[in-house]
Amino acid sequence: MSSLPALPICFRTTLLRATLYVLFIGAIAQGAYLEAIYLPSVRFTELGFTEFTQTIILVACCLMLLYVRQVLKVWPTVTLLLFAFIAASLVREQDYFFDKYVGHDAWKVLVSLIAIPAIAWVVIQRRRFMEEFIYYSNTFSFGLFAAGLLTTYVFSRLYGRQIFWRAVLEDNYLRDIKDIAEEVVELLGYSLILFATLELLLLARRIYKARHVSN
Repeated sequence: MSSLPALPICFRTTLLRATLYVLFIGAIAQGAYLEAIYLPSVRFTELGFTEFTQTIILVACCLMLLYVRQVLKVWPTVTLLLFAFIAASLVREQDYFFDKYVGHDAWKVLVSLIAIPAIAWVVIQRRRFMEEFIYYSNTFSFGLFAAGLLTTYVFSRLYGRQIFWRAVLEDNYLRDIKDIAEEVVELLGYSLILFATLELLLLARRIYKARHVSN
């Protein structure tokens, strides 16, 4: 694989993106607050703002990754693995609806159908994957994605442990408080993954344009 061209980003553009990301984080925090006040019947359930926003974010990430892979054709094995991971997360977030309307643990079957073929293909194409990953791992997108992954799948799980919240609340312990805390942290993590996917899309567009200019 040939080396990539220099693709600098000016300070003004970086500052604009950072500002938009800060505003987005503020918006979801405010949304969770408004959900707690004005949506008492569905707050922090599958029909509430927090869970619904998580779904929208994951759908947006899937669409952007499909665009990068199928249209821009940048890093196809890396983007396939990222797509499979996020699509599996999207299905996992809908476990309530799958259990209710399809069958108990039906979501696990669908996750397997997404994850296993994608992982198998990446293993088959492992040399190409490693070549692509060398470039991707040195991008801002990768850093954001790693942060989102750690926030959503590590910190939120540890932060949402029942034993922790029982220690904090003692006799006032309520499971709802634990679940709310965990879901809001998950939303933050998914937001970081959204930023990472958007950064990947913008980078892929620059790579795509640079390739066509050089050709």
